[in-house]
Order: sequence, then C-alpha cells, then structure tokens
Amino acid sequence: MEFAFLLNHINVLVLLVMLCVPCGFIQCPTDFGVSNILQATPSASIDFGRMYFNLPAAVLRPKSPREISFLLKSLRSSSPFSNRVTVAARGAGHSINGQAQALDGIVIEMDSLPNHIEIHRDSEECGCSYADVSGGTLWIDLLRESLKVGLAPRSWTDYLYLTIGGTLSNGGISGQTFKHGPQVANVLQLDVITGQGELLTCSKAQNSELFYAVLGGLGQFGIITRARIVLEEAPHKVKWVRVFYDEFEKFTRDQELLVTAMEGMVDYVEGLTFLNQHSLLSSFAAFPSDLDLLPSLHGGSNSSIYYCIEFAVHCHHEKASNVQKATMEEEVVRRLNHIGSLVQRAEVTYFDFLNRVGMEEEKLRRKGAWEVPHPWLNLFVPSFSITTFKDLLLQNISPSTFEGPLLIYPIRPDKWDANMSVVLPRAHGGRRNDSLIYVVGVLRSAPPECVPETPCLSRIEQQNRRIVETATRWLSAKQYLPAYSRRRQWEEHFGESGWRRFQARKAQFDPLNVLAPGQRIFPRWEADSKKNSR
Repeated sequence: MEFAFLLNHINVLVLLVMLCVPCGFIQCPTDFGVSNILQATPSASIDFGRMYFNLPAAVLRPKSPREISFLLKSLRSSSPFSNRVTVAARGAGHSINGQAQALDGIVIEMDSLPNHIEIHRDSEECGCSYADVSGGTLWIDLLRESLKVGLAPRSWTDYLYLTIGGTLSNGGISGQTFKHGPQVANVLQLDVITGQGELLTCSKAQNSELFYAVLGGLGQFGIITRARIVLEEAPHKVKWVRVFYDEFEKFTRDQELLVTAMEGMVDYVEGLTFLNQHSLLSSFAAFPSDLDLLPSLHGGSNSSIYYCIEFAVHCHHEKASNVQKATMEEEVVRRLNHIGSLVQRAEVTYFDFLNRVGMEEEKLRRKGAWEVPHPWLNLFVPSFSITTFKDLLLQNISPSTFEGPLLIYPIRPDKWDANMSVVLPRAHGGRRNDSLIYVVGVLRSAPPECVPETPCLSRIEQQNRRIVETATRWLSAKQYLPAYSRRRQWEEHFGESGWRRFQARKAQFDPLNVLAPGQRIFPRWEADSKKNSR
C-alpha cells in the first residue's frame, strides 16, 4: 500500500517536471511509464455547454485523495513553473461555461477515484440515516445503492448523472428544494483537499469555515473527495401530476400556494413554460401519458404561451397512507386555479420519477440532439419581480424558435444556510409571498451548426448577457451557476460583505489561486504579484 503511494508520488513529480519542460520536448506522459497521468486530450477541454474549449497541459486520474493532496502541496513551491500552474477538478463534465477547465494547467478527473458508497441506517451519531460517498460518485449511483435498503437522499437535481462533489460545489436544486432545501443543506460532513493540499474533514462543528466555504463555493476553496449525505425512507412510487395555465399570474400564484400553505401536501413542485408547439410536445418525452390534451389546450384559449405546474406526492408501502395520499392529490388539484379539467396524471416508481431527465437524454442522444451547444442561463429571481422578469425574457428571446425547457418555480430561502457560499437575492417587497425566490432555468439547445464564434451562437450569448445585466441591476436577481469574466461583476454578484467573506476564505484556503481557474474569479498571476510584493 505504502509502496504504491510512493509510486504515485513519483508520478505526480513527473507531471510537474513535464509542465516546466519546453513545449514539444516531451511528446507523451506515458513515455515515462506513468499510468495515471495522461496527455491532455480534447475530452478534457469539453463540457456540456460546448462553448469553451480550454486544453490543459495534462490530466491526472488519481487513485486516492492523497495523490490530489500531494499534487497541490507540490505547487506550493516557489519555482517559476509551479507559480503559474492551475488545477481544475472535473466531475461529469456538465459545466456550461468552461468552469471545470484549466487552460495549460492540470485537470483532475474525479471519476477515477474509487466509487465508494457506504450506507448507515438510523445512526445514533446524528439521529438520522446517511451515506458516505466519494466526491466523484454520480448521484444516480447513490440512488441505486441507497434504494437497495429502502433509503434515498431527500434533495435532488433534475439530472442525476452529475457528481456529488460537483453539485455540492454549486448548490444542487430541483423541485424538492422548497421542502428540504438544496443539496448543500443536506450534508453532514465533508472531506476536502484545500488549495494548499491539506486533506481535512469538516462539518458545522469541525473546521466549520471550510465546510461553509466549500458548499456552493464554485470549487474555489477545495476539492470535495467525500460527502456525508442525509438519507430518508424512500417512497416506493410517486403520483405525478401536471396542470396547465394560460395566465402567468395564476400560474405563479398557485405555485406559491403549493410551496407555502400546501407544503405538507406535496413533495415536489416545478413549473414549466411552453413558448411554442415544439416545446409543448417535447415536454411529454419523460412524462408517461398520452397527448390527448393537446387539442384542448389550443382549442379554448387565445394564448400562444402555456404554463404547467408539475407536482408529485410520494407514496409509501402503508396502504392506509396511500389512500390518504390519493385523497390529498385530489384536494391539491381541486384547490388550484388551472385550465378547466386539463389534468395529466401518472403513477411511476421513485427511481423512474427521479431519473426522468435521464430517460429524455436517451431519446435526445438517439436523435443526435444531445451533444450540441447549450447556452444555458440560470437565475434566482425574487418573487416580487418575477412577472417583470417574464416580460424581460420574452423581449429578448424568440418564442417561436426557442428550443429546450424553460423552468420557472419557487423556492424558500429559509431552507438555505446564509453561511454557505451560494448567493441568493435579498427578499423584500410588500406582498404576502415576497420572501420567496424563483428558480428560472432558460435551458436552450442550439442547433449543431451553432459552434463558438458563429453568428447564431453569438446572438444567443448576447441575449443572455442582456437578460443578466438587466435582471441583476433592476430586478434584484442573482445568477445561479454564475459566469462572469470581470472582477467588478463578481463583486456585484456577491455584494460588498459577501465579497469580503469570499476573498477572506480564498486567502485562507487557496492563497495561491490554484483552484478552479475556469470560474475566472481569482487569476493565478494576482496571487503571484501579492506573493512577490511581500
């Protein structure tokens, strides 16, 4: 065991030597017989967004967290080459704007770590059930493993083929967030490797500043190698319901009712907007129901845009409970002010419900529509300005040609911990539900021919920038999965006190600005100049 670790140390040292050798002298890292240090390939510079392609100098596929630690410790030296090397942890490669890329640096592929999942039921330590999971493990794998013993995490993302460490570095949100908070609020403990190479265990009670910094910290403070995730009893099936609207105000009012006064009656709430016939049809890809209601939608309304509330009720094995759940589902539908009797219902397994986007992915891959540019835009918008934001959105996009889901649904900021690094809008206003915040996901897919620097993709990116600039300046919105390139923009994103805290945490845990260069927050040269001025 120790001999293997020694060999891995040598491997990392070879990698560092490679980075300081003149370009072209070393053609391939495997010339040295190094198995887990690879020559950079195009895949290391590609992400889901397919808009940024920053090729690293090398790729590290670690077999243990200690290898990552050793690499980062090695970069603390004052040699000229180590002063310019940056490191990005890459999980499933689902970033949109190159956030997990490292131009001329080192990309650490986290999926090479052992896929460790250990389930603990009814632990006396926390009075709960939990799973200890490797940071490179996919959420879909944790779901499969935990369901074997009747348990599951309680907070999810819509898409499950993401890594544990990746979503915890950003937030992790979906239709369960209004009830259980984001994924970052459902973590008990972490193992983190800081930018200085220290491997630390942290929680609310131990190394708490690092714990809060890393959760939603955009990879700036450390690399998550293990997480302890809260689990709950898993339902065996889900009652999945959709109701439709042709008025935005009714659509938002009913969603706010569901996540406040009716919180105890539903387990999942999301809202969808259909801008055209194609988006309406494509929304049925994952929903196990027929399309009979489509003629009704277009026959009785003058609206060309429709809205849908999607909610779910969990059913457990107890028969009495299920009868009550069925009655509850009917009561929820009855109290909502949707279009007439247009209701879609389905009953599915819990796994199929959570994996609904994964099933849609399979269909898109078969059509060749998955590996295309995705100029996505995600925002948190205060409830008091959501109607104005909707108008802003429709002024800047073309509803007739829009491709992809458009999500609009509320969450509750009281389910989040302000000590974490995620930035939410400040809630204010005079209406009853003005404390709520809306998640807006403008999840566009561009045609395959819309590659970077083509007019069609540039036009979408310009639209996104206009929406972000107006929404953040005038509507108190904040970007989720933020993508900025200038210091002033980041300062405005975090706010004065939030930026001071973020800077202080960076100085404490990654003072050389080694980690996550793709976020474009703290340039490596900036740390070098500070170091040289001392």
